[in-house]
Amino acid sequence: MDTGDAHEMVGRIRTALAYSRLEDLPFTWEDATAGSETEFQTAVIGPRGQVDLPRTVLESRYAKGLRRRAACGEYPAQVLAALEKVLASEPEGVWENSWVRVPVVRLSPTAREVLEEDLAADKSVPGSPRRGDGESFFVYEEGEQLLRIPVSYLLKLALAQAMDGPLRGEAHLAQRLLPHFSNDNTSPETFSFAPQSCAGGGMAVARETCLRQLLCEVLVEWAGVAMGLEERGQRVMVYTSPLPPWRQKALNAVVPDAFYRELFINPCLSGWDRGEEKKAYMHLCHETLSRSQLNTLGKLREAGLLTRNLVVLPNTSSTCLANNGIHVSLGSRVLTGALAAGLLRPQEEKWAADLVVKIVEHFLPLFVGTYSASPYRLGFADFHPETALGFLPHELDFTHLRMLWRRWKKKAKLKVFGRPITPFGPPALDRVLARIFRLRGDHVPDFRLLDYMTCLMSTESSPCLDGTLGNDERLKVELAEHGVFHAAMSTYLLYKPRLYERMGFSGFEGRFYSLFPSYGHDMAQAVELQLVVTAMAWWLVLEGRITHQMIPDAPPWESERRQAFFAAALDVPTVFVRQDSANAFLLGIIARTQGVRPSRRYSGYLRVRLPDLRRALVDFLEKEGAAVVEALGAAPILKDLRIRLEHPPARAVHRLTDLVMRRLGEENPLAVEADVFNRAAEACYREELRLATLMEGLHFLESSCQRLGLGLPDGRAVDWLVERACSALRQEGRLDMESCRLLLPALVAVAVWGADQKESRYAA
Repeated sequence: MDTGDAHEMVGRIRTALAYSRLEDLPFTWEDATAGSETEFQTAVIGPRGQVDLPRTVLESRYAKGLRRRAACGEYPAQVLAALEKVLASEPEGVWENSWVRVPVVRLSPTAREVLEEDLAADKSVPGSPRRGDGESFFVYEEGEQLLRIPVSYLLKLALAQAMDGPLRGEAHLAQRLLPHFSNDNTSPETFSFAPQSCAGGGMAVARETCLRQLLCEVLVEWAGVAMGLEERGQRVMVYTSPLPPWRQKALNAVVPDAFYRELFINPCLSGWDRGEEKKAYMHLCHETLSRSQLNTLGKLREAGLLTRNLVVLPNTSSTCLANNGIHVSLGSRVLTGALAAGLLRPQEEKWAADLVVKIVEHFLPLFVGTYSASPYRLGFADFHPETALGFLPHELDFTHLRMLWRRWKKKAKLKVFGRPITPFGPPALDRVLARIFRLRGDHVPDFRLLDYMTCLMSTESSPCLDGTLGNDERLKVELAEHGVFHAAMSTYLLYKPRLYERMGFSGFEGRFYSLFPSYGHDMAQAVELQLVVTAMAWWLVLEGRITHQMIPDAPPWESERRQAFFAAALDVPTVFVRQDSANAFLLGIIARTQGVRPSRRYSGYLRVRLPDLRRALVDFLEKEGAAVVEALGAAPILKDLRIRLEHPPARAVHRLTDLVMRRLGEENPLAVEADVFNRAAEACYREELRLATLMEGLHFLESSCQRLGLGLPDGRAVDWLVERACSALRQEGRLDMESCRLLLPALVAVAVWGADQKESRYAA
């Protein structure tokens, strides 16, 4: 599309939106709505002989065959020893992503009814038979029938169970929440019970997200007793943790990929009419991403990063689906209304949405490590490009991949006598080298963004964001031919357009958030900045200041703008931009960046320091987007952003890292072994951060009840209940049953924002 066509397209969009002034702009505070999808980590605490995960592994055909073959010398005994070591019970007996076994006799009538509905092969067809794998969810122990399910489904079943107990008076409200407990990836996923207006800023969606986590905690604590889990040695925990747990990765290294999927990929009991088909789709996703990770080897060789035949092969089974983040979606009433009325056509929505995404991608380095993070330690032995770089070979072109790898190695000080060195492969040799030459590896701010395929890179013939309808489908077909992706999978993008015809609303989904240290202090501010950047991008489009031609879609230019995002995830200090880049928008940002100079190593490139680039991005928002900032009253948001950027202790990554270091009694993450740091981080998220989040949720509940006029049935104020629950958390590290019984109705009433409060016995 040439300049004249772009001008005509902008004119049609402006007319459809009746845009003539800033008040008409999409994604202002009054226009925007927000919602979130949260991926939780789960763990079952208990002895090895009573928790489902170790029992399932040890009683499996695979383990029995391994023992038999090892006994007769057909298979190396060390493989069996490795499996036993992974399943060795720790003192605390923490089994992440284990399923649970629930006595069927303990299920209430409503829970049984919900279970039978979800076991149907097609829930949209009355009288549908059970799905083909229906019997696999039941086991027998000493004559007792047990329901064997993942924790993701336990959450929904516990809510149904409570409808015959503490939620009997709020059953009509709880019924509305059941569909929001969906099952697809390894981890439980819940999504907002209702879109939140952004009129009051980002706090509404942050509060709702935090209260949803609190509800999940209350459900599993209550179910532990009410559904007979704890008497069978199973205590369930639900919390936020961004990276796959060490035990799951260790199991993945010793069991076949098909068995791994059997253990960890969700059976999709909830959220889908044909759950068995969705389960097959999730198996397809895992197979595709596992193969895709293996296929990075060829790209690394072509990029010159694999220079010898000795490599560490990535596992044939990837744990990337166990990465957990929070997706924040913004919707626009203006856009949705124009599309619903037929004033705005789908091709115009797509043209503008793709351009907005490309603009916003330039600003994503501002978010990484600043508001959310997933700090991670890599030891010297972890610095094999074929494993450390994750999915980056599919996300960056060869040039930027080489640049990033070289700068990352330099940052990690992987040198011996002034010469760069990477591990050789044999673990014993690499450990000796690391000890002799004090090669400590690195600490990175947001490793989840490398450990998961966060975006698809366009090809020369199939650009993903050129503004044409169906471009993402064409790209997926081509990538499938190269073994990178599958055409049936959903498109992966850092900032994903949510189109009206598919979603029923028009907006964008931010998929770049990992772990928030605090919902109120971090998530709320991140959502506000996301909205400001989105509104500013729409303003640039509607004013005709930025067109698709200014941000080309060819892979080198797409990679050029995204390299800073991944550099921020690694805390690599410099990126490189071509002096004659075809990305005019990026060059405009570089022009206001301090300290830029021609690269001495890469001819024709500019060397750009990441901290200076971040400052330039804020300058752009404040100056070039001054009209939008003023109209939105966004100056305090940018002031908070500058404080975070200029004072590292204010950033999410530093606060999460400090939490881990306090647990270890150290100050520098590089002073401890990588495995020690990473396992301490998992424990911190499960204990210290989980408790802090629950306390935050309880205080959100108190303020929400006050605003909605909700009280306890016996006339007591909710603040009494909140203080009781907080006291239990401080003393026992968990909620007591009486607090759970009282919290459930209050949480459900608040979850629907008091829509039925006149019918609720909790109405004051």
